[in-house]
Amino acid sequence: MRFQFFLSLWRVCGCCGPLRPRYKRLVDNIFPEDPKDGLVKSDMEKLTFYAVSAPEKLDRIGAYLAERLSRDVVRHRYGYVVIAMEALDQLLMACHSQSIKPFVESFLHMVAKLLESREPDLQVLGTNSFVKFANIEEDTPSYHRRYDFFVSQFSAMCHSTHEDPETRSRIRVAGIKGLQGVVRKTVNDELQAIIWEPQHMDKLIPSMLFNMQDNEDSESPLQNIATICEENPASLAESCFRELLGRAAYGNMNNAVHPVLVHLDNHRLWDPNDFAVPCFRIIMYSIQAQHSHHVIQQVLSHLDTHSKNTPRVRAGIVQVLLETVAIAAKGSIGPTVLEVFNTLLKHLRMSVDFELGDGSRRNSASSHSSTRTKESEERIVQNAIIQTIGFFGGNLPDYQRAEVMMFIMGKVPVYGTPCHTLDTVKIGHQGTKRIQTMLLSSLIMVTSEFKCKTMCAGLPVAFLEPLCSISLMEDSELRQLVLEILHNIIDRHDNRAKLRGIRIIPNVAALKIKREKISKQDVVFMKKHGQQLYRHIYLGCKEEDNVQKNFELLFTALALITIELANEEVMIDLMRLSIALQEMALANEENMPMFIRCGIMALVAAYLNFLSQMIANPPFCQHVSKVIEMRNLDAPYLLPEHIFRENSKSTSKGDILFNRNHFNLYFVDTISLQVDILSNSLPDQSQLAEEITFETLKKAIDTTGLEEQERERRRQVMEKFQKAPFEEIAAHCESKANMLHDRLAQIFELTIR
Repeated sequence: MRFQFFLSLWRVCGCCGPLRPRYKRLVDNIFPEDPKDGLVKSDMEKLTFYAVSAPEKLDRIGAYLAERLSRDVVRHRYGYVVIAMEALDQLLMACHSQSIKPFVESFLHMVAKLLESREPDLQVLGTNSFVKFANIEEDTPSYHRRYDFFVSQFSAMCHSTHEDPETRSRIRVAGIKGLQGVVRKTVNDELQAIIWEPQHMDKLIPSMLFNMQDNEDSESPLQNIATICEENPASLAESCFRELLGRAAYGNMNNAVHPVLVHLDNHRLWDPNDFAVPCFRIIMYSIQAQHSHHVIQQVLSHLDTHSKNTPRVRAGIVQVLLETVAIAAKGSIGPTVLEVFNTLLKHLRMSVDFELGDGSRRNSASSHSSTRTKESEERIVQNAIIQTIGFFGGNLPDYQRAEVMMFIMGKVPVYGTPCHTLDTVKIGHQGTKRIQTMLLSSLIMVTSEFKCKTMCAGLPVAFLEPLCSISLMEDSELRQLVLEILHNIIDRHDNRAKLRGIRIIPNVAALKIKREKISKQDVVFMKKHGQQLYRHIYLGCKEEDNVQKNFELLFTALALITIELANEEVMIDLMRLSIALQEMALANEENMPMFIRCGIMALVAAYLNFLSQMIANPPFCQHVSKVIEMRNLDAPYLLPEHIFRENSKSTSKGDILFNRNHFNLYFVDTISLQVDILSNSLPDQSQLAEEITFETLKKAIDTTGLEEQERERRRQVMEKFQKAPFEEIAAHCESKANMLHDRLAQIFELTIR
């Protein structure tokens, strides 16, 4: 009996007396009788000193505090809950030894208890404590600690639907801060890379986007910026989103971007894409520049998965892609350049298929209005794709831009060429033309501001030949696009704007045209491909569907060739071409419309007026000026300013035509000299080795009768170049030039030997 009495007395004294463990007594002392008085600071200092002096007791302190906090939460004694969390925060900030690990587990358990409660104040309290903990740098990494619960709970708080707007905003802000704390606590810990796994990113990312999307309160201009970032869920979510993306490493980028695409799908934010575009702008400016191609690849893949979606959705995705490539083009875009263009061209073709593929439906009267709506929506997709192609290509460095030009040209359907085949069963001729037009339009954008150092680099054979083939198509719009592409490539000194339109320029010097001496590489280019350019200009002038814009672009093309690529030989070729065009209009062997014939005559007048002032040869300038003056008086319909007047008729009156004989003042002697060089065959190897004897020297000195033969031969050459058709002269010169090059190669080889 006596033993039982003392045992009972010990139990009573042990529960509330000096027999209780010291750490419990220290913990109990920090709680005042009235919770309104707050934490007892003097006793808190004693508890902190004891925890620092005896870190092995930290786990017991934490467990006891957790026990008290849980009991107070159940009893709704929230004042003591606040005191307990304040004590935990101070202990965390004071202790940084390895023994803090068990204490942290107790701390996180208490934070979880607060987050699970339905009281907004407790949820905010627990979040604030977690954020303080997240900012503590621990000495050693955690091997077993996981934050799955906190990611889920904070994400749920970000989607709070509390009926009170102010309370709802507080809970959402707390949730965003909690997620930001999780990110900061885990991204720098190699053992916590699990945070980048899809199951966590699929909660983190949508929670931030959900709040960024709900940005009604951030528009108030009266709020302080710091207050907005701190209290407005949208601004805080954006800040956290940027921080997360900025910390994403190479292998984590895909997991961070994929939830964004899924969120935009689930909430139907591609049409309209007012949120999607700025969202990806944030992504591109937040991530490291070397990771940009990951984002582009994912958007491209997402476009593929939506290939059969509505046109507006596809257009929204393409516009987002435009935003990403526009930013990525300023930095590193990696190996995705051709992949971008390949995917875009594929979807361009698919859009045309959707628009024009179902011919039977288009012919149905009952579905006429719906078909028209469908076509207009597909045009939105096509325009977005073209804009993306052009903008992306226009921002690439020159060496990549040249590759892209070749790549796009390889996709343009050109009939009659085996390397440019196109299945036209579904889209037919109309669809084929649509694709040709759009691809050439994209080439115009890609070649804009393209400054190639040499024409061989800007117009390689694999690019020039299909481009010239398109220039011969029976469609004025396609020919216009080809000429604009040529302008972009040839014009390396931005003279095009000064030459816009077709007109008689009174003073070319006033245009202040910029030019440089033609390089040796460009001279070689014109020797090889000049005749090809002249031929396509010649044939392009007589197309019956030409309109004013065609003649304007042809004039600009001739002027740019003169400025950028003309030496003396090219000048002569351009004069021949001009006279050949005039003779073609006069002969009218193909019964061309009157407008086309007058248009050709006006083109020749405008160009020769420009050319005569560029070479500044007085007799030539006088002749051209006289012809233009006579046309102003007697035949204004042969000048570009009057070409559209009625009652236009052809004429052969000599005073208003450019006379080939007047051109001899400038270039006939040069022609004769050229033909002499080309027509006289160079001696072969046996002739070079011929022995020089007295007889050969005698023959060389004896020149009796040779002068007469030379004059007759020159007369024949001049007559040939005055009367022969342009194409025959061009073919003759080209064959002779090739022969000359072959002979020179033989001589060089012999010299080297």
